[in-house]
Amino acid sequence: MTEPISLPAPKDPGRGYRISFICLGNICRSPIAETALQHALNEAGLAGRVSVDSGGTGDWHIGEQMDRRARAVLATHGYDGSRHRARMFEPEWYEDHDLFLVMDRHNLADVRRLAPDEATGRERVVLLRSFDPLAGDDDIDVPDPWEGGPEGFQDVLAMVERSVERLVEELSTFTG
Repeated sequence: MTEPISLPAPKDPGRGYRISFICLGNICRSPIAETALQHALNEAGLAGRVSVDSGGTGDWHIGEQMDRRARAVLATHGYDGSRHRARMFEPEWYEDHDLFLVMDRHNLADVRRLAPDEATGRERVVLLRSFDPLAGDDDIDVPDPWEGGPEGFQDVLAMVERSVERLVEELSTFTG
């Protein structure tokens, strides 16, 4: 089980808390997480206090819809991922976001490397599964399901949902 982490303070408390999920291409893992967190925030009554988006570290899917298998697993569980369009993470996002939740250690290194200063990057960039009560030190990445079948997308959603549940608990006390 992972240790609880402290959420970084909002850059501007008057505008709400801003979270971005980051993966490689922004068509599988990060949009699944964005969709699941937005749904959970709506259910918890926090949607007006926390905003969510996502991006990828690569540019090859910009403007594309979420992977059809990701949309299918989301739809099966009552989520709507139809509006998503892939975007690429830009270093300027550090100015507007309070927290970056990355899917794996490669994304962690990439996003931290692009931070305007090392301290900001280390504090505001966190592995999503840091919130997963079933994650361990050797099992902290959300695996990329792109090359696999539907079961990989199902596994990703299960990891995301566990992580999001704990994240929303933290956000509900943090955003008051």
